[in-house]
Amino acid sequence: MNHNAPLPPLSPRPLRHLSEVHRRVMTAAQLKSHGVATAEMNEQCRPGGPWQQILPGVLLLHPGPPTSEERLHAVLMYAARERSPGVPSQPNPGEEHAAPAYPDAVITGLAALTLHGFSATPPLTALDTVDVLVPRMRRLRSTGCARVLRTSSLPTPQQVTGLPVAPVPRALADAVAELTDAGAVRRLLTEAVRAGHCEPASVVRELNQAKLLSRPHVVDAVDSLLAEGRAIAEDRLYEMVHVHGLPDPVWNVDLRLPGGPHLGGLDAYWPDQAVAVELDTRAPRQDEDALWSEYARKREHLERLGITVVYITPKKLRDAMEQQAAVVRTALMAAADRDPAAYVVVLPR
Repeated sequence: MNHNAPLPPLSPRPLRHLSEVHRRVMTAAQLKSHGVATAEMNEQCRPGGPWQQILPGVLLLHPGPPTSEERLHAVLMYAARERSPGVPSQPNPGEEHAAPAYPDAVITGLAALTLHGFSATPPLTALDTVDVLVPRMRRLRSTGCARVLRTSSLPTPQQVTGLPVAPVPRALADAVAELTDAGAVRRLLTEAVRAGHCEPASVVRELNQAKLLSRPHVVDAVDSLLAEGRAIAEDRLYEMVHVHGLPDPVWNVDLRLPGGPHLGGLDAYWPDQAVAVELDTRAPRQDEDALWSEYARKREHLERLGITVVYITPKKLRDAMEQQAAVVRTALMAAADRDPAAYVVVLPR
């Protein structure tokens, strides 16, 4: 047997259904299911032999260094929970294009961000290790190119190039947990929002759950992230008004009662219709409940004065701008059927 024909031609389970990479990287259990004895594996993996063990129980069926794709699959094969003793899950015969199943194993951290298309992360070839999430109760150690991260809440993976990859916010939190360079953290968080991978609130939520918001360099990066996110949301709000033909509001104003208290700031306000829009850019931190209470109090106060308040999240502006424009248009049209609002003073914010 040589590395050009790594498996016996009459193996009990044909390999026609496996993709090219799964002909090159297999677990010992998979090889046994194809009729390759342990002694044969050991012989092929001898020094200078055509095969090599890349991780415990995972074999690379050619000499020389693994490709990035092979390393990723090897890490997942090492970390995935076996569905039945000794037989890791794999595509069913005949499913030639089926992605392999890797139960309870999810790529995260810098490798995941690179797979999601980040430019601020190193290429896969430059990463010494690949981070992989597994359930907390798994008895599995980091070794070789696999860095095992145990978690009590395994995220629902996204399929990226056929691999189970953590969503961007979770991958960011796992990457930031290992970074001490403030500039690197800021670049990652900024790209996540600026390139449209996710919204700031989802990133801050994951950082908070990972207990990373006590680190000064992370807090500084989050402040920059929130400012970046608000600026992008304001641009989208401006675009929504003009692209969807809404009347021009007054932008970024404060409302006050004549000679009375401050009522709050608004991102857009239509005085003639007494309709206000406020961007809900709250970031989930420890004071989230208090901040929401402040939003609710302001809204209730304004609505008692006859002012309709429409809250729009940056995510809705990004994903459903036309729908949000329709909500605002409906509020403007309904103004004619409402009692006149109380007189308020409108000031630049």
